[in-house]
Amino acid sequence: MRRGEIGSYEGGERFCAFVPAPLPPKPALVLDGSLQQMLESAVLALGRLDGVATLLPDETLFLYTYVRKEAVLSSQIEGTQSSLSDLLLFELDEAPGAPLDDVVEVSNYVAALEHGLRRLREDFPLSNRLIREIHRVLLLRGRGSDKDPGEFRRSQNWIGGTRPGHAAFVPPPRTAVPDCMTALERFFHAKEDGLPVLLRAGLAHVQFETIHPFLDGNGRVGRLLITLLLCHAGVLRQPLLYLSLYFKQHRDTYYDLLNHVRRTGDWEAWLAFFLEGVKLTAEGAVSTAQRLSRMFQSDRSQIEKAGGRRAGSGLRVHDALKSQPILSLSAARRNTNLSFQAAAAAMELLITHGIAREITGKRRGRLFGYEQYLSILNEGTEAEADR
Repeated sequence: MRRGEIGSYEGGERFCAFVPAPLPPKPALVLDGSLQQMLESAVLALGRLDGVATLLPDETLFLYTYVRKEAVLSSQIEGTQSSLSDLLLFELDEAPGAPLDDVVEVSNYVAALEHGLRRLREDFPLSNRLIREIHRVLLLRGRGSDKDPGEFRRSQNWIGGTRPGHAAFVPPPRTAVPDCMTALERFFHAKEDGLPVLLRAGLAHVQFETIHPFLDGNGRVGRLLITLLLCHAGVLRQPLLYLSLYFKQHRDTYYDLLNHVRRTGDWEAWLAFFLEGVKLTAEGAVSTAQRLSRMFQSDRSQIEKAGGRRAGSGLRVHDALKSQPILSLSAARRNTNLSFQAAAAAMELLITHGIAREITGKRRGRLFGYEQYLSILNEGTEAEADR
């Protein structure tokens, strides 16, 4: 449904800043047969995703790596060039040659997400205060640390172009940001509109991107907001749904639809795209979890064939690699309580079976990667020039 522009313009001769009307949309959303069916399919896929975590041998392993994959993807949309391997190496304090600013930016994203989820588990409300806390963690170090971390902007920003007068889009003036964000916070918790949680998350994401309340980091916080809303509402028990890969693969459509909603009020067109993304992303996450579970079991069976103490040491190093897909022998020794010699022999066993691979080509300071595990996790995260 085309409702006309979903806000008003404020400004002088040089530019006009767009102030979005509060949610929910007026007139109300039209959930016709097609959109209702898409909503039901997305909810069903989310239910399967929420259930698959309980079937994993170690849910925390999947979360550890899946969160990091999302951090890489979300940051790549903003132009970083780091890979998942760069991030894992950085977390080992052994990242030679990695683009430091980019890796720090991705690492901050992991910390920001974990901070937000921890606060929700502590029954802290999903609120503007929490959003500002997440933003502060996101911009704590590296690029953007001079852009008022944790504070709503006190100056005008814009999207595209060299100045507001030539911009593709100009968000609300700084004086309107507090009221816009207060209205959005009320929408997070509204009950009287009867909106399903998934639709609320989809609408809130567009509204946040339109307000653009921070000087930097809006895109990453806006994508985090989707997951936080679903976890806060209890739709997901664990943070397993991330749409960054879908948005990255359909970037032009994504940005076109954000502008389309602002110009026309056609929220249904955006929600159709959003719900399709939720469905595809949830199905992809379920498939990935199942593939990893089968791979871990197959690799374990290969190691067990060695028999005796050798197999026992190999299984312990295998578990260490599941926890950290890139590992030094020193870290393997610490994580398994094996002697250095036993850990080295166990790693050689994994190399023989094609499970692990030495990735530095050095004699000293060698690092070993869980090859197939990394290959699965890296799908879709190939760094590219996104700016």
